[in-house]
Amino acid sequence: MTDTTKYKFNHTMYRVKDGKASVDFYTNVLGMKLIDQHHSESAKFSLYFLGYEDESDASTPRLSRQGLLELTHNHGTESDPNFKGYSTGNGEDGGYGHIAITVDDLDAAVARFDQLNVKFMKRPEEGRMKHIAFIYDPDGYRIEILKH
Repeated sequence: MTDTTKYKFNHTMYRVKDGKASVDFYTNVLGMKLIDQHHSESAKFSLYFLGYEDESDASTPRLSRQGLLELTHNHGTESDPNFKGYSTGNGEDGGYGHIAITVDDLDAAVARFDQLNVKFMKRPEEGRMKHIAFIYDPDGYRIEILKH
């Protein structure tokens, strides 16, 4: 018998057009750490596992962690002029929505995103919900930003 109270949410995965651009975005813009990576030249893909960690997490194996983001890059898509990108689930058919990142200071985070030329879907002052922002990653996936 399995004990569901021991289950943990380990990761979610996005397919990305350009692994380098996406890793740069999640590490340099959102402050995640590159936890692990795997490259398969024969199968022509790379996996990048990112997340937030403190020093106590450093020795924790990837499969024992929680809340990771896996980026899957199929080699060649970054330079293929005919590649139109992956479905982000943000179209008319909906489906997938977004991930959410909490920050210590929403106004300061928004100012930082502006300095880094991050594309916004929604700024905090827009709409009725003044306590959240939505930004896009390089592939157009939505990321909700809110204060913790």
